[in-house]
Amino acid sequence: MAKQRENLVGEPVPAPRTSSAAERYERYVGGSPERERVIFDKLARDLMRVQLKIKDRAHAPGVDRAFHAKAILGVENATLRFHDDLPEDLRAGFARPGAEYPVVVRLSNASGTRQPDQAPDMRGAALRVQVGPEETHDLLMTNHPVSHARNAREFVVFAQVMAGANSNLRKALALYVELPWALGLKTATRMRRNVMAGSRREVRSLALETYWSRGAILWGEAGPVRYRLRPAPAAPPAPTPPEGDPDYLAHELAARLARQDVVLQLCVQRYEDQRLTPIEDGAAEWPDADVPVVPVATLTIPRQDLDTADARAAAARIDRLAFDPWNTTDAFRPLGNLNRARKAAYEAGSAHRRGHRFVTPTPRRNLVVSALLRGAFGLLNRYVPWHRLPTYLGLLNVESIRQVLRRDNLIDTEVRQAPPEPHPVPPALDESVLVRRTYDGTYNDLSAPAMGALGSPFGRNLPPVHRPDLYDEPNPVVVSRELLHRDVFVPARSLNVLAAAWIQFQVHDWVDHKRFPPGGPSVEVPLPYGMTWTNTPGGTPERVMRFAENEGLRPAGATGPPVLFANAASHWWDGSEVYGGNETVARSLREPDGGASLRLEGGHLVPGPDGIPITGFRDNWWLGLSVMHTLFAREHNEVCRALRAEYPGMDEEAVYHTARLVVSALIAKIHTVEWTPAILATELIDIGLKANWQGPPKNWLTHLGLWLTDAHALTGIPETLPDHHAAPYSLTEDFVTVYRMHPLIPDDYELADHRSGRRLESLGFGDVQGAATEAVMRRTGLANSLYSFGIAHPGAITLRNFPRALQAFERDGEIIDLSVVDLVRTRRRAVPRYNDFRAGLHQPRLRRFEDLTTDPDRLARLKDVYRSVDDIDTMVGLFAENPPERFGFSDTAFRIFILMASRRLQSDRFLTVDFRPEIYTPLGMDWVARNGMTSVILRHCPELAAVLPRSTSAFAPWRPARPEANTGLPRD
Repeated sequence: MAKQRENLVGEPVPAPRTSSAAERYERYVGGSPERERVIFDKLARDLMRVQLKIKDRAHAPGVDRAFHAKAILGVENATLRFHDDLPEDLRAGFARPGAEYPVVVRLSNASGTRQPDQAPDMRGAALRVQVGPEETHDLLMTNHPVSHARNAREFVVFAQVMAGANSNLRKALALYVELPWALGLKTATRMRRNVMAGSRREVRSLALETYWSRGAILWGEAGPVRYRLRPAPAAPPAPTPPEGDPDYLAHELAARLARQDVVLQLCVQRYEDQRLTPIEDGAAEWPDADVPVVPVATLTIPRQDLDTADARAAAARIDRLAFDPWNTTDAFRPLGNLNRARKAAYEAGSAHRRGHRFVTPTPRRNLVVSALLRGAFGLLNRYVPWHRLPTYLGLLNVESIRQVLRRDNLIDTEVRQAPPEPHPVPPALDESVLVRRTYDGTYNDLSAPAMGALGSPFGRNLPPVHRPDLYDEPNPVVVSRELLHRDVFVPARSLNVLAAAWIQFQVHDWVDHKRFPPGGPSVEVPLPYGMTWTNTPGGTPERVMRFAENEGLRPAGATGPPVLFANAASHWWDGSEVYGGNETVARSLREPDGGASLRLEGGHLVPGPDGIPITGFRDNWWLGLSVMHTLFAREHNEVCRALRAEYPGMDEEAVYHTARLVVSALIAKIHTVEWTPAILATELIDIGLKANWQGPPKNWLTHLGLWLTDAHALTGIPETLPDHHAAPYSLTEDFVTVYRMHPLIPDDYELADHRSGRRLESLGFGDVQGAATEAVMRRTGLANSLYSFGIAHPGAITLRNFPRALQAFERDGEIIDLSVVDLVRTRRRAVPRYNDFRAGLHQPRLRRFEDLTTDPDRLARLKDVYRSVDDIDTMVGLFAENPPERFGFSDTAFRIFILMASRRLQSDRFLTVDFRPEIYTPLGMDWVARNGMTSVILRHCPELAAVLPRSTSAFAPWRPARPEANTGLPRD
């Protein structure tokens, strides 16, 4: 039995839809379709770099095709008619006797450079046969019987060395020096011979050329064929090309079509065997003497005037088309290495040309200097960690660490087509997706619409470790009681509780593992001897702790526990916690009759039937979330009012979507330049995070260092192009793990008056969560709630500081211990244990418990709970680790942060290439630039001006109110 295919995380994937005929003929690079796809994706990125190189060397205004850049003819009114005597075995699909179809024709020079027609070159023909509204067939050919390349790698390497070679000297260097260096002398000689044979022949008219498909395609049950297009007998000859006319081929065709139709024959050659008619070798000719050429159809380009406005408009439309041999049906599936590579290459190249996909080449100096620095810092960090270095040296060290993490710790978990499948011509994009965030996160990347969208899987920063036998070892309840339970509240004195509310507000935008409903599949955790647990309100005590299982992604044929999980939120920074994750929810939150503003009652969120407000994300509701949601719902409405006033002609739908863009970007900015520097309160982090948003400090030493090591960091990320680095964008299971920051939540709350500082009431967490929240919020008010949180400290992210209230917490009809849930979820999602987690992030492994902590009590508890340091849970290790000075969380967690924090900005086109006035409006751009958390608070609660910090962020402790400032009483 054949081994079942697996994806990159070792999970079985569905069997391909490829016909058994295709399976018989094809041989995959690397031994499997999955490995071949990874290789071809890299080659596609290399071809995008070829496009950029051609653009730069030609000083062109935009990216063009990597090949066939210069069109000679483009017409939409050609026809293809199959012969009445079509052989019986070739009658398949749209190939039927007498069948006639409209055809789009593009004839071109083969080079990626728009050069004069006299320059040595091959020529190409592309046909789009329109069989019906949902069925087309793209046929691509060149005027030489074989490819210069046997396979995709040779093809791409040739393109790389020839890119922009528009002088004889440059071409000679490419062909005689660079090509042999890259592929070896024998291969280079064969390729050079083929290229010269195809390009140095004088071409007088493209109507008189014969064009070969090079690769094979299936032809229904007839099996593989190669096709060609040749002139019909008795085609009129062409005149001698005039001297000095760089476009003589286009002029000749125009003159020819002004007099008569251009007629060509479509022919096929049938497959015989792998020796005579190889499928995988693009450089091997199918010899006419042994393999008959069978005419099957006639292509007619009708007589016409190509100089009319309509003809020129048609030619321009055709020049924008993306021809692809995979625009076909399964019965006519392309075959062979080169054709399979075309799937990735054509899609990438077309998207790049249209500005839907981007590539950012790294300057060679950056590669060299960065490699030297990685080696130097690798040695230095054995003795001095990055956070103990001088600030600017530390910044270089962090940048070096991030480069290594980008290279090694971005794992693609998407289940993709392997082998590739045919498809209809992709429909034109709806114009709205170009300028608006979609409700579900689709079309952020226009070349991969589902990337990061609602329901797409979480990625990985580390290879998953699947150990079902260790799900309950050591017992997670014991781990929780011994190492997490809060006996005494440990405050984080550099922060206020708004920082705790903020991170939960953000996490609800980023990640949401969907759970089965109550009564569905559940996780059962055995309890220590003598312990019982009540799993439902009013339920009977049980010997197990039970809570809802996460819904996993299970491709066809998968067995065992799920290893991939879908995100029930989009992965993008799109404000979905405020606006909702789909169109139904989003529209329900807006004012009636399609108004742009969000519904509020007297400035407060509208409660649902269960007492919890109707907002974008309402799970785990408590007063901190209510404060944040209320504040940013008001901010959205304020942006809407400003847009209406500034642009009175803007309709309400445009106002809504523009305000959402503005508020989402403002939230991203606040998190980047305010919240994070507050919890990682060092000069290095402050400089680095602000540089992420607005560019590095304006000093020559910083700019020189970045010019040498990372030229892309010379501006803020919003001024760059989208870059997913080594894998399609997604948030990761490892990212979710390091953002388990529940110790930030206090158990007790003092609500106070912002004017007098007088205590209003003291409440426990249970009194400010769930359905009880909004009553507290409305009687306290937004200003007093903000003030109360601003003067209080959150908990420190450390061992034995998990909120007691969350260790017996009612949610969705269950009573859960959230600390146990956090431990179990991390284990069941195959996140490596702490020591493997560290090692996977390029930190030294722990050899003994004392390497983690020297605190006697912690040390004793760790040794009691775990057999060895390799068994320590990731969350426990992250909490136990001594963080760098003034850091709110560990250095290990920071590794995930520096990898993913900039990635969330860098991958998002609305925070990079489309972060511009044309999309956001000038007012919107100014709004994001001028505002931050403090100004948002003051816009909606101006009475808090006297208590907000003057020189630090709103997440730092506020100044307590002084009654005498409001009453006129004398000061002490």
